[in-house]
Formats: sequence, structure tokens, C-alpha cells
Amino acid sequence: MEVKKEMKSDIEIAQQAVMKPIIHIAEKIGLSDDDIELYGKYKAKISSQALIDLKKNKSGKLILVTAINPTPAGEGKSTVTVGLGDALNKLQKKAVIAMREPSLGPTMGIKGGAAGGGNAQVLPMEDINLHFTGDLHAITTANNALAALVDNHIHQGNECRIDQRRIVWKRAVDLNDRALRKVVIGLGGPLQGVPREDGFDITVASEIMAVLCLAADITDLKKRLSQMVVAYNVDKEPVTVGDLGVEGALTLLLKDAIKPNLVQTIEHSPAIIHGGPFANIAHGCNSVIATTTAAKLGDYVVTEAGFGADLGAEKFLNIKSRNKEINPEIVVIVATIRALKMHGGVAKQELSLENTEALKTGFANLQKHVESIQEFGLPFVVAINKFVTDTEAEIEVLKQLCEQAQIPVALTEVWENGGDGGVELAKKVLAILEQKEQKFEHIYPLDASIEEKIHTIASKIYGAKSVEYSSKAKKQIADFEKYGWANLPICMAKTQYSLSDDPSLIGRPQGFSITIREFKPSIGAGFLVALTGDVMTMPGLPKKPAALKMDVDENGKAVGLF
Repeated sequence: MEVKKEMKSDIEIAQQAVMKPIIHIAEKIGLSDDDIELYGKYKAKISSQALIDLKKNKSGKLILVTAINPTPAGEGKSTVTVGLGDALNKLQKKAVIAMREPSLGPTMGIKGGAAGGGNAQVLPMEDINLHFTGDLHAITTANNALAALVDNHIHQGNECRIDQRRIVWKRAVDLNDRALRKVVIGLGGPLQGVPREDGFDITVASEIMAVLCLAADITDLKKRLSQMVVAYNVDKEPVTVGDLGVEGALTLLLKDAIKPNLVQTIEHSPAIIHGGPFANIAHGCNSVIATTTAAKLGDYVVTEAGFGADLGAEKFLNIKSRNKEINPEIVVIVATIRALKMHGGVAKQELSLENTEALKTGFANLQKHVESIQEFGLPFVVAINKFVTDTEAEIEVLKQLCEQAQIPVALTEVWENGGDGGVELAKKVLAILEQKEQKFEHIYPLDASIEEKIHTIASKIYGAKSVEYSSKAKKQIADFEKYGWANLPICMAKTQYSLSDDPSLIGRPQGFSITIREFKPSIGAGFLVALTGDVMTMPGLPKKPAALKMDVDENGKAVGLF
């Protein structure tokens, strides 16, 4: 009689792991006591001076981890990122992991945290998923300080002649709170300010988050903050942070948040976790500073981009890589049999049942993401992130489908086995890196028109037949050309669940159009956000949020955190 092994939760596995003092992890990658600033025993920030000193080091090879379109079945992209880093270190390669910081909105809502899973996690998992080193709180404070300064400027005489109907800077909070999407402020008489409509974004949608993640250093951070547009004046001309003269104050609030955070995996691999913009409404990548620092500390860097390759990877390659010439050498595309079956039309409650026909149908989604990566000239490998419900027949079918399509593939079992479960993937990645020289190139030039850039993304990455624009979007394009913003890259804001802008169109939809309803200029970040569909910049909580299961015991130990 077979005895089933008890499945521990992520938090149980994390709490049973034995961490090393972070100074020991720092020493493994050549950092001294003076190079790090301790946040307790197991977390540290890398100092400003160390970041400067590291610039002389040669950069390691960059491995970008992305995925198919996510489903409620889960893909485990962060888990594979951690497991691949552990596997490379097991193979005696000097590998450093670079990941995003989790947002409290998804953590307390439905998506969960972003510290990996099972035996492929970054630690201390509870801290990372909650307040960590306070970076997101600093960004929230800087965002809201700017909002307060804008309203005070108007109250105190409005020297910049801001049209209070055209203020585009919103307040922020790092929680899902639908009640704050639209608010009215300044009520109560002349002493309470000027009444107007306002709203809140979730912190990870704030332009300050994008600015922090794309800044090269603190000087570049200040410059980018000064370029952020907060409103338009009565002549419909943009008003910036620099016009208000408050970029210095905002930079001061962010002086520690800009330093990347050093932690460890369960297997004591070094991991740098820093920044966390959403990938559907922002560019979805950890900070430029985190990625470049990891590259200076390791021979290999394993990093990730949010959601599927149509969002996070496209933005990494067209925005982040363009920004600081961070060019990946290879891309890992994570897929699960469960998610592919869901893309093949299987309901979530039936995913544990074997269904090779649905798997074959859903394979089209994976194949499109492979084609998208090929558009950039990059080599790739598909990682099958194995779940306990996957059958041998399904695994074999997926491997055969990949083989027939000449797609390199590796089975990964990092959730269950940590680094050991990622060795096959690591060996495949290393073999491809030795065989193939990357010929990475962006899929559009910056001097292309706004419409040309959007059409290129929509057709080559999504598979759309056409792009349509609302009258508001058309007017904004004309305004952006007048302001000199047309040469910026495009950050497409769309649903993560579909290659189209309709979340119900799963798999590989054909013959669809993408509709651009409006734009949001993120001039400090250095891109134009094109909004499609009903993408929310302030999510709401589900009927039964994850917070309902969370608690803390009498010893201060977290309970129910995944």
C-alpha cells in the first residue's frame, strides 16, 4: 500500500528552513561587512559605495524567466526562477537571483506572494511578503507627499496655473481597495483646500515605482522624478515635478529605497530582491540596479519578468533592456500542464483529470510565446513546472509537442526538490548558452511613430490583426507629438489572462483587434502607457481574500501566509 507523503504549505517549509546570517551570503559573492547595511540578521541592503565599486566588475550572463499567459491554475514562474538559481549553484556555477518585491495588494488578496514556493523559496519569506525593508512604504510616502504638494501649491496661489480638472497625479496605497478608485477631496470650506475629484492607485502602479526601477543611480532617480508630469495648466501644457521644485524632497524620501536588498534562498543562494511594478499596468520587472548589481556579483543572473511573455518579457526586452542595455542571453518560458489544459478549455475544478486533447489545444498558447521570443532573436528553453496531478501520459505528450515544434524543453520539479529538481533545466540552459550566440534586437526603433510601435507589439507579440483607437487616444497622440514624447517606448497595459485585450479569449485567439482607449504618459519612467480594455490601476479584493486565513501566534510567528 502506497503511503502518500504529507504536503507541507509554503510557509511551513520556509519556517522549517535554517537560514544563514546574511553576512555569510554576502561573503559568498565578494561583499564585505562595509558593503552591506543590515536589516536584522537575515536581510541587508547593498550600500551606495558598494554599488559604485561593483561597476568595474565584468557582467555575468543574464537568464530571463517568463511564462505563458497565467491562469488561476498557476505557473510558478518565481518558483522556477529560484529553483534554477539553486540548480546552477549546485552545478558549481556562481549564480545570483534577481527578483521583484511582492505587493501587499495581491498578498492580502488572491494572487498570493512572490517569494517562490515549496523548496524553491527566498527567505525570510514572511518578511519579504509583508513589509520587507520598507521600500514599498517609502514609494507610497513619496507618491502621497507629491500629491499633497500639488494640492498645497494650488491652495497657496497656484503659481504654475494648474488646471485642477487636469491633475493626473493620484494618491497611492499598497492594498487592493476598490472604494478608493474615485474620491472627492478638499471638502469642508476654504481652510481644507480646493475641492476636486481624485483617486488612488495601488503603489506598484505609481510612476514612482517605475522610476525607481529604471533609474541607474540616485542622480538619475532625481532627474527622472523631476520629469514626471503631475498635471496640465490652463493652457493645456504639462506641469512637472521639476516645475514644482520638489524632486529633491522626493529623492530624499527614496534614498534608502533605491538600494537593492540582499536575501537568500532555502539552499542559501544569494538573491537580490528590489522593486516590483505590475506587469499589466507597468513594466513588470525588478530594478535596473538589482539586475546590474546581480550581474556584477555573479557569472550568471537568473531574473524574471511579470505575467506572460506578452507582458513582462516584451517590456523587459523593449523597455528595460533598452534603458540600460541589459540584454538577456537566453529566455526560459515556464509552462504547466494544468495551465495549458485550462487554455485548452478545461474548467479549473477538472484540471486534476488527465486530458491530453485539451493539452494539445492549449499548447498553441505556449507556441505563440515561443514565437514572440524568437522575434527578439533570443535562444530559449521551455520549463515544464511539474505539479503532483500531472500524469506521465500528459508529460510525454507535452514533450512530444515541443520536440515536433523543435522547442527545447526540460522538466522541472523545483517545488518538491529544490535545486536538484532544476538541474535538468540548468544543464539545458548552459548547453544552449554554449552553442548559440544571442543576436538580441528590439522589435521596433524608438523613432518609429507611436502607432507603428503599438502595431508592432500587437501584431508580432499578441497576434492581433489590427489596432483601433478611441477619439481620446487619437487626440493624446497628437498632443504627445507636440510635447516631444513620441520617441519613447510603449508600455502596453492589458489583461494578463489573454494574448488579446479580452480576458475571456484564452489559448491562441485569432483575428482580433486591440483597442487603445487612452494613454498615460510616464515621462519620468521614460515610456508611454497605452491602456486597453478594463485594466484597473487599483484592484479590488475577492469575495474571500487570502487575508481571512492569515494570523499570528502568541510568539509572533506568522500563520496562514500561503
